[in-house]
Amino acid sequence: MSELCKWLHEELKQLPFIKFPFEINQLPMNGIYFFYEDGETWGHGGYRQRIVRIGTHKDGNFRSRIKEHFLLNESRMNFDANRYAPHERSIFRKNIGRALLNKENDKYLNTWDIDFTTRASREKYGYLRDIQKEKYIESEVTGILRNNFSFRYIQIEGQSKRMGANGLESSLIGTVAHCSLCKPSGNWLGQYSPKKQIKRSGLWLVQHLESPPISSTEKKLIKDTIAGNDFSTFQS
Repeated sequence: MSELCKWLHEELKQLPFIKFPFEINQLPMNGIYFFYEDGETWGHGGYRQRIVRIGTHKDGNFRSRIKEHFLLNESRMNFDANRYAPHERSIFRKNIGRALLNKENDKYLNTWDIDFTTRASREKYGYLRDIQKEKYIESEVTGILRNNFSFRYIQIEGQSKRMGANGLESSLIGTVAHCSLCKPSGNWLGQYSPKKQIKRSGLWLVQHLESPPISSTEKKLIKDTIAGNDFSTFQS
């Protein structure tokens, strides 16, 4: 399993390393992204950042997912008690916020965990919200993502190829999650996550961690995709 993880990291090294700020319109409409985090090193020898999150999206939404993670539409910060906050559209942001709150033993974690995307939820639990506090946390999360995280991507068409238990995303996550050598550092923010799956795996993920690793067919797909994708708009 560790050899497959090493192989994946090395294959992806051929791709541009994208860090904020970047041009969202240069990204594809469909793909799988791989996030890396400053201070987090792989376990296969030498210094190289390890993958800390793998994700995808429904057809046509790659750019919107990246925009939501990095909060490129900053008008989203103009939310109030009747509108949900940015972390409700990005589980990545929600998990980082959870770790920040848990690190401080902040009881607001219970409110942060509530799904306020529905009107019914906002009407039932809205009185628990502290909008100014949420805006402060959101700003912290945005700063962490923009300053500490980078990503690479492969362009994969076909939602069924990417998503679900049989999609490439799940195999990629399983490959990295089962690696016995890639471990989180002692200073990793995810160590404070209230989600045991995140703490145990060293990944900002809770799904597909037990999935089987990439197959020989999927390895070929990854190699062919990397060889065939046009990344000329980005500089490594």
